[in-house]
Amino acid sequence: MIPIKSEAEIECMRVAGRAASSVLGKLVGLVRPGITTKEIDDAAAEFMSEAGCKSAFLGYRGFPSNTCISVNEEVVHGIGSGRRLQVGDIVKLDVGVDKGGWIGDTATTVSVGGADAGTAKLLNVTENALLAAIQHAYSGKRLGDICSAVQRVVESNGFSVVREFVGHGVGRNLHEEPQIPNFGKAGTGPKLKPGMTLAIEPMVNVGRADVKILADNWTVVTKDGSLSAHFEHTVLITRGEPEILTWREAL
Repeated sequence: MIPIKSEAEIECMRVAGRAASSVLGKLVGLVRPGITTKEIDDAAAEFMSEAGCKSAFLGYRGFPSNTCISVNEEVVHGIGSGRRLQVGDIVKLDVGVDKGGWIGDTATTVSVGGADAGTAKLLNVTENALLAAIQHAYSGKRLGDICSAVQRVVESNGFSVVREFVGHGVGRNLHEEPQIPNFGKAGTGPKLKPGMTLAIEPMVNVGRADVKILADNWTVVTKDGSLSAHFEHTVLITRGEPEILTWREAL
């Protein structure tokens, strides 16, 4: 059963979404050569405290960081460490906050000190796949319309979509129904209804789709070592236009 939020609950989701996007925007501003991913994660804890929220990730199934920070071939679920970012890296920043018992979940990928043409294309295509998916997040459409939109944009540009990890419903819990794969068939799956809140998150690889989990039991990397990008928004299904609850002006 996909949860349907009431108007009061939707307003709580808006507040959580704004908090998540605010924290993410501040983290993007910290990305520079020489900073460690642990320093970024520590700053995230401070930003969350200032925003009156807490990490939805820290302690979730034992996860040890406030945010997921994944570099280059790391796809998702990277853990803050002493690794220093270098010019040419791309870093995925995934922020989930709990604000008053409601979750805001959002992610972006940024280049460190500039990106070459190939890397820039990866980031642009991944973000465009997310925006294309949101254009199908209308009441009366099917979940498969969202999934197929991501796949179509990604594969038409010569990249691959990660299949083992997917988007999801979000609300009082970080992961709710439905699961939202980044591939699928249009016109299939559950019908979208007003009040549904969905975390849509394309994960896109330059090379093959295959991934593996490192020895820390969290960090997901591409099997072939190719670069990967990740973008995410929490989106509300309404009676009209979809509402991006985690929108940032920088995006």
